[in-house]
Amino acid sequence: MTHAPDTKTHDTLFGIAELADAFGITTRTIRFYEDKGLLKPQRVGGQRVYTEADKKRLALILRAKTIGTKLSDIKTFLELYGQEGEGRVRQLEFVIEMTAKEIERLEEKKVEIETTLNELRVIHDGSKARLAQRKSSTGQTR
Repeated sequence: MTHAPDTKTHDTLFGIAELADAFGITTRTIRFYEDKGLLKPQRVGGQRVYTEADKKRLALILRAKTIGTKLSDIKTFLELYGQEGEGRVRQLEFVIEMTAKEIERLEEKKVEIETTLNELRVIHDGSKARLAQRKSSTGQTR
């Protein structure tokens, strides 16, 4: 699709394939986000047409997915923005609350991982030492 200016918003318009290529994702992924209500493209003659705002919205969705955010939370975040950005304060409060919870969860997981790693190191080092001891007592090199 050619990039034609949208006379209402002066945005560049994108076809679904162009948008998918821009982010290195499939058109199926974009349609999935549409089905979940995260993207709402315009339609021109039955063809999906995406604006620069849609492109930015998709970037936010993909970034949020990268850090493990649930689709329902992404949808809430996007809906809080409102029509003209009137919900920006609520949106930021939501982000602060959600990221604080996720940081806490990951910090707890980090402690669990460190504990497991320490146990594995003890087992690993002990096994290596016992193997070396057995090999030296029997004269084996392999």
